[in-house]
Amino acid sequence: MLRRDFITLKKISDEISIALDFIADTPIEAFLSDEMMKHATGMTAINIGELVKNLSEDFRIKYNDIPWKQIAGFRDIAAHKYGTLDMNYVYDTVTNDYPALKAQIEKILKDE
Repeated sequence: MLRRDFITLKKISDEISIALDFIADTPIEAFLSDEMMKHATGMTAINIGELVKNLSEDFRIKYNDIPWKQIAGFRDIAAHKYGTLDMNYVYDTVTNDYPALKAQIEKILKDE
């Protein structure tokens, strides 16, 4: 693995941790009524997607079981269509998808 990819993966893992810490055990209703939490969590999605775009193509091909394109696409939606972004989807992504993504990334970091 390229050093650049290793560093980028660590940063992605850190951003996922931040998003998970923001939401923690917060119910969806509380999340949706908290503008600061929504903005902060949306920013982590933007950061994660931007970091994914910095991974080398060879790395993304090697680990093609991770939906890199969709993660980057979510960043684009969060960044460019923020006013119409469905925050229910953000909450669902963070609570349901991020833990599995973090586990995959941690495994790659450990194995490489």
